[in-house]
Amino acid sequence: MLDALDAAAVRRWCSAAVDGLTAHQQEIDDLNVFPVPDGDTGTNLVLTLTAAGAALHADQPTDLPAALRSLARGAVLGARGNSGVIVSQLLRGLAAALTEPPATDPGSQPAGEPGRAAPARRPAGRVLAAALERAVAMAYESVADPVEGTILSVARGAADAAQAADADDLAAVVRAARDGADRALAQTPRQLPALALAGVVDAGGRGLVVLLDALAAVVTGDLPAPADPSPRSPRGRRALESPRETGSAEFGYEVQYLLAAEPDAVGALRADLADLGDSLVVVGTGDGLWNVHVHVNDIGAAVEAGVRAGRPHNITVTRFADQIASMAGAAGSTERSGVAVVAVAPGEGVAHLFAAEGVVVVDGGPTSNPSTAEVLAAIEGTGAASVVVLPNSGTVTAVADAAAVEARAAGIEVAVVPTRSPVQGLAAVAVHDPSRWFGSDVIAMAEAAAATRWAEVTVAVRDALTMAGPCRAGDVLGLADGDVVLIGASVPEVARELVDRMLLLGGELLTVVLGADAGSGLGQLLERHVAATHPEVEVSVYDGRQPHYPLLMGVE
Repeated sequence: MLDALDAAAVRRWCSAAVDGLTAHQQEIDDLNVFPVPDGDTGTNLVLTLTAAGAALHADQPTDLPAALRSLARGAVLGARGNSGVIVSQLLRGLAAALTEPPATDPGSQPAGEPGRAAPARRPAGRVLAAALERAVAMAYESVADPVEGTILSVARGAADAAQAADADDLAAVVRAARDGADRALAQTPRQLPALALAGVVDAGGRGLVVLLDALAAVVTGDLPAPADPSPRSPRGRRALESPRETGSAEFGYEVQYLLAAEPDAVGALRADLADLGDSLVVVGTGDGLWNVHVHVNDIGAAVEAGVRAGRPHNITVTRFADQIASMAGAAGSTERSGVAVVAVAPGEGVAHLFAAEGVVVVDGGPTSNPSTAEVLAAIEGTGAASVVVLPNSGTVTAVADAAAVEARAAGIEVAVVPTRSPVQGLAAVAVHDPSRWFGSDVIAMAEAAAATRWAEVTVAVRDALTMAGPCRAGDVLGLADGDVVLIGASVPEVARELVDRMLLLGGELLTVVLGADAGSGLGQLLERHVAATHPEVEVSVYDGRQPHYPLLMGVE
């Protein structure tokens, strides 16, 4: 039984976590409750922790701080899916808290040679409990619109239980954290009606419990306790769409700036910005400089509030970016110049559409989410000083945000436009103008994407209860803006009805992207249908050859 953590324990924890997640991968995947093809949570977590393990193997750290930094950085770069990104933030929080030197009394000298920093603590119980609190705070801060009943709630349950243990015995604190996470996981169906309706607990939270089981096994030498199957039974036919862990549907723009202001003025600023939006964070450095972050719809009003409070500078405007790193990063490399666009694209045909517009393409999409490292490599590979990233899928947005944070730290100006479909990405690229001021160009691209209503046709991979009623595996589903609105027996039937629904609200241009399983003649069928029923609408048909989705559509 360990009395403190060290580098060897970190390596064993990572290895045990990968083994545990692999053993529970299908179980966790089965807790996902949305019936369309997607990168499932268990798979994403296995890939995230595998990347962390690869970093530990490559770096071969010999001390605790180096091991924690390798673990966290590997997880960040390899994070896939929202849960993977959140777990990587939890690990970053642990690394930040556990690698700090111990506090000393005023006037005391740190141990060791004069002028040298004191060594970092080898964490026992109370230190680990405090580190868990900090890690959870960082994870909540990394999410634009935190949702209770998700992995965040489970992490909070673990941290609260660790604090309540009030012991310096490492094993007691780790066991308390694991048990607290398990209790919080059992409460997730009461926090999210979608989970209660499906009869399951949160998938990401279940994965976090497996991670804490692995830590407890390393510290105590005990095997993980068998899971109680009752709250974790696989989905039945009553499954419903799960709420997202990140993102904000109400406020479209993220505004961030540095502010030189007196502390007295900051209280009024907080009140003004709270009235304008959400995800508000105002952090001071202690010397009159403040970092201001908020999600709003009225960008000008957010900046004006800063002007009233003091002197805002380094103003950045992006869309739904969950995390912003250093605002001074652009002063880095002098070798980079110009503006570039990076887009994630499923299928060679879709990739060709973006590449034809000069966009750097990352292969990926539903069921094949790219890693943070892959998106980061594409950003760095552009050679540009400013880069717009188009994730083109809700499952990729968190990974794109994490890659953007890493790129900003390296001095690259990056904005993520949270496109949820390739058709939104194509609309954004159509208005891209690298000669504009970068912020203005990003806003124009974000507005074009947001103005594009998107839809898709796919085949259900499991029985579920959707917003359009119950479906069975093999049914053809029509989705509009991510919600299932149609269930049918054939792709042409659902496609025609979905076109009619999309055009009920008007539109001038219908973009149709045919998938690998579209079948012959689907594009011509839709062109004839629109010509007969909506002659005022122009139709553009492209061969995207994307997998799993026979049809993608956008209306502008």
